[in-house]
Amino acid sequence: MEILNNKVVLVTGGTGSFGKKFIKKALTIEVKKIIVFSRDELKQYEMKQEFKDERLRFFIGDVRDKDRLYRAFDGVDIVVHAAAMKHVDACEYNPFEAIKTNIHGAQNVIEAAIDKGVEKVIALSTDKACSPVNLYGATKLASDKLFVAANAYVGEKKTRFAVVRYGNVVGSRGSVVPFFKKIRHTGVLPITDERMTRFWITLDQGVQFVLDSLQRMKGGEIFVPKIPSMRITDLAKAIAPECEIEIIGIRPGEKLHEAMITQDDARHTVEFDDYYVILPELSWWKTEALPGGKPLPDGFAYTSDTNSQWLTIEELKELVEEM
Repeated sequence: MEILNNKVVLVTGGTGSFGKKFIKKALTIEVKKIIVFSRDELKQYEMKQEFKDERLRFFIGDVRDKDRLYRAFDGVDIVVHAAAMKHVDACEYNPFEAIKTNIHGAQNVIEAAIDKGVEKVIALSTDKACSPVNLYGATKLASDKLFVAANAYVGEKKTRFAVVRYGNVVGSRGSVVPFFKKIRHTGVLPITDERMTRFWITLDQGVQFVLDSLQRMKGGEIFVPKIPSMRITDLAKAIAPECEIEIIGIRPGEKLHEAMITQDDARHTVEFDDYYVILPELSWWKTEALPGGKPLPDGFAYTSDTNSQWLTIEELKELVEEM
């Protein structure tokens, strides 16, 4: 976490699940200042009551508003870009809004960071950006491409951009865990398909991986953690073993299994002990910038159904109880 020492850090979407957890951890070290940039006045008010620290600043703003970003990025050293429209259904129903936030917003963050001399920008992505089948995933794939390519726009300036891509976050807002908990009193849990699998990561693990990636990044990488998979039926049994399971069919834009590295991405991906790095296909990138990584074998793909790590029902129960 030394990467944040005596730095001014700005978190877009700072009142979200990840933003709050990241900021709580960052405040435990010698960070100089943290700027919470988000558009929800009430959430900022509530967060201000919870986090009483003189190093915190609150900016009402939207990543769609480039002028506001330019003002907010004054004097900022590190930006963690966590703002997004992330609910699949909402993005499908409001496609123009998803594009404005997730794609145009990414471009605005990039341009403001370069022009204001930010040192490092790391953007949060999702497994749904890998071979996307819904608009949310498609907008995040476009965002990932923008952040990788942004390193070629920098020229002689110091700003560097990287991306972190990981799977479902245990207990984040809108996730299936609080939904199952809310309806378990009915005795029935709806599941779209009993074969469904997902990657699984805790908020603490996600925050630590972002911090580690900030330390490692040279510019242009997509960092992918090695995390376990779980079966959605096992999750239901862990949360409410007394409930019946009702199969309701896959929803529009939903996959049976998620992926984080495709076979095509794997050709320019290197493996480390507990993470992968998808290297940028940019002419100036030097592979030796990340020493120690091993090339992946032909035909490799990192998918939730072929993963070597799996969470048991007991392990899922422990994770859920910790929330």
